[in-house]
Amino acid sequence: MAAASPKPGAASGDKGAIDAFIEMLGVERGASRNTLLAYRTDLEGASVATGGLVMADIGALQQLSQSWASLASSTVARKLSALKRFYGFLEEEGWRADNPAQKLERPSLRRPLPKILSREEVEALFSVAEESAAREGAAHRHMRMLALLELLYGSGLRATELVSLPRNAVHPDRPFLILKGKGGRERLVPVSDRAREAVSRWTAYVPRESLWLFPSGKSHLSRVRLFQMVRELGAAAGIEPERLSPHVLRHAFATHLLSGGADLRALQTMLGHADIGTTQIYTHVDSAHLVELVNRRHPLVDLKRGSA
Repeated sequence: MAAASPKPGAASGDKGAIDAFIEMLGVERGASRNTLLAYRTDLEGASVATGGLVMADIGALQQLSQSWASLASSTVARKLSALKRFYGFLEEEGWRADNPAQKLERPSLRRPLPKILSREEVEALFSVAEESAAREGAAHRHMRMLALLELLYGSGLRATELVSLPRNAVHPDRPFLILKGKGGRERLVPVSDRAREAVSRWTAYVPRESLWLFPSGKSHLSRVRLFQMVRELGAAAGIEPERLSPHVLRHAFATHLLSGGADLRALQTMLGHADIGTTQIYTHVDSAHLVELVNRRHPLVDLKRGSA
């Protein structure tokens, strides 16, 4: 625990307490920049709404939570988490003797099932990408698209992780790469033989002085452009654009691995999830598929038809 800052008084108000809390999250808990910005915004907004968080009572916080009624459950949950952690910090530092935010009700969250692609649809994507890259005199962009697709579906990379890969991140003789993902956590990601081959073919067109594997202008390919390229490929493969994105291919990677017998913990490691609860969503996807399969293929289906 970092050394306690002086107890905030009338002069410093909430600002000193919020600054100290955000500093603790960044230094001791390793929170990401986005998390720190979101928590600061939530707390500063709550400070204005309540007239001061450090001295607020449960009544003021209940009125605050009621003002969140029109917000999405996920947003309310984040704001409530910020408050609970903030007051927990004040308790630890001796600035308060209680945590009034603990009495606020947490909204019920239903994690939506991710969009998924069938194996046949994934095969259609690869068929279009491979045919385009194999044409005589094929444009460099087709080589790039195939390499991107292989890494999205074959390794389950996040869009940001993929577009910002260093030029030499994928080695021809190494079946994995080391990534630094959310929260600065490092992980090993598998890279298939075919993905390494596709990347090797593409790398021949990447300038030697480039810092990035997928350069664009003075930086690397943007997430927006990757999104557009994936949807263009989907359209060529006969897949509705609204059903396809880089993240959908990451979901397909996870879902198809799990249905093929992959261990949930191993999948958590490959995806870079801090909480296995996030990975468990794919068990629900697979379960839904199994239920559908039973309803269509179970012997009782034919038996019921015969007795009708």
